[in-house]
Amino acid sequence: MSDPAAQLAPSSLPSTMKAIRLHGRGAAGIRYEDAPLPKLLTGDALVRVYTAAITPTELEWDETYQNADGSSRLPSVPGHEISGVVAAVAPDVTDVRAGDEVYALSDFPRDGGAAEFVAVPAANLAPKPQTIDHVHAAAITLSGLTAWQAFFTQANLQAGQKVLVHGAAGGVGVFAVQLARWRGARVTATARAKDAEFLRELGAERVIDYTSERFYEIVSEQDIVLDTIGGETQERSWKVLRPGGAMINLRGPLAEEKVEEYGVRGIFFIVTPSRADLREMARLVDRGELRSIVSQVLPLAEAKRAFEPLPPDHGPGKIVLRVREEN
Repeated sequence: MSDPAAQLAPSSLPSTMKAIRLHGRGAAGIRYEDAPLPKLLTGDALVRVYTAAITPTELEWDETYQNADGSSRLPSVPGHEISGVVAAVAPDVTDVRAGDEVYALSDFPRDGGAAEFVAVPAANLAPKPQTIDHVHAAAITLSGLTAWQAFFTQANLQAGQKVLVHGAAGGVGVFAVQLARWRGARVTATARAKDAEFLRELGAERVIDYTSERFYEIVSEQDIVLDTIGGETQERSWKVLRPGGAMINLRGPLAEEKVEEYGVRGIFFIVTPSRADLREMARLVDRGELRSIVSQVLPLAEAKRAFEPLPPDHGPGKIVLRVREEN
């Protein structure tokens, strides 16, 4: 339930905004149009969005179109990876205030940030890294949190362990390589040959060109495999794990019989918003120990392009929508 006292936007704010809204499932339902300003619930902050990063598979998620109770949210706003400035807060919010520069992963069963404003639980907001712009801050929120929680919350990655990262030049992969190396792990990455030098710069000891080499003939006794690909890649990955190692799959739950057959841990999880984790990553960014990688920046009005299939020669990193110009 919303707090009636929190629903009233300050008089200085507009009543409508430009937004990307989905009127049906898939990219065909995307519209760039006027939408009502979000209403604040108890505990919320209203963020003036500067940038929103995009995960193309979001259009496949039920949460993109539904509320937490399963009811339809159409027309819904996608884009839950945001960076911006707090415009207003609900009466009960005391830990952030108007004017704060913030970045966040917003809750999936609510409207996202591909719009001029978004309502976000204030507890999800973290101070934006000071040394990068809003474009690069937004690119951290989902992909960085996914890599952080995969290694440190789920798998308890330790220094000296061997890690294999599939899809290492992708949105999650570039953070996974860096964070594993930061923790002191030995990182092997699979990617295209053109991205090999880039990934070595990020911290990969070895880069395997998946178009011409068979990773399962090259590596073995891995402590952790982070699989962002699935399918045959995952099937080939079981044998490269050491007994007791961990297979982290970001595509869906793992087959229990495979976990038992190979004597490993099978990990599947859904990334969750976390102020604490974002604070830690902001510190790494500001110390120059973590880079945010952006492949393309598009204006909000052209958001539909962000959900189109990527060309074979696309660059590493995230696609980000620019909603508002920075000062």
